[in-house]
Amino acid sequence: MDVNELARVPGVNPQVPDAARIYDYTLGGSHNFDADRQAAEYMFSLLPATRKWVRMLRACLQGAAKRLSAEGFTHWVDFASGLPTNDHVHGVLPPDVKVLYSDINPLTMAQARVLLGNEPRVRYLECDIRQAKSFLERPDVRDFLGGERKVALGANGITVFLKAEENQKFFRDLYDWAAPGSRLFTTFETKDPAKTTPQWEQFVGMFQKMGESFELFSLPEYLELCKPWTPGPGGVQTVSRFLGLPDDYITEEDRQGVGIEFYAVILEKK
Repeated sequence: MDVNELARVPGVNPQVPDAARIYDYTLGGSHNFDADRQAAEYMFSLLPATRKWVRMLRACLQGAAKRLSAEGFTHWVDFASGLPTNDHVHGVLPPDVKVLYSDINPLTMAQARVLLGNEPRVRYLECDIRQAKSFLERPDVRDFLGGERKVALGANGITVFLKAEENQKFFRDLYDWAAPGSRLFTTFETKDPAKTTPQWEQFVGMFQKMGESFELFSLPEYLELCKPWTPGPGGVQTVSRFLGLPDDYITEEDRQGVGIEFYAVILEKK
């Protein structure tokens, strides 16, 4: 689907920025409009490294999906998925893997369903991640997964938008539903709590004005919130190490004066 077809999706207004399309532009995609690009460029003017970090997060998601597929997982359940463009999970997995995407934004879902067309092994459903267990227990989810609960789960770039108690409930919901042997890929964003800049405060303020929570925790705090999930082989790694990039790939400039660091981990339920 090209951008002209996207503009004809009911509810889409090319003049109004959309979070999913902004993310698509940040990843280098083509499913976005000028208003989305302007909004993204404003973000980049505040924190220029945003594009670099976001693309690394997408690469980590792709790498985790491939790794878990190689381990034999044939069902992937993804949360807060955004637009399912070709570089998303279904685009890097073998054709025998079923992929269930989800999001709470009706406009994102409308655009996503047009993007996916009639792809039989992929489904896109509405889900509030604050009610993840209820979502996973829905009949349409159960039917699509064929009753399978030993699955690979994806929660990429989500934790920063949830409060501590919401993170704890989200991870616990997934753990309670999933069968032993399941895996959960997730990422954490941290910063030096003693540091801030006017640009950082403006960046956070953008989300707060949209009614979004934006809260960072320390790595030990994130791991506590994830319990009883436990890190699998390889443990928690910086995203650059997770991707096998050189130690100097992340520069001091990329940390934006506040000590930004992202981590990736594949958690397991034993």
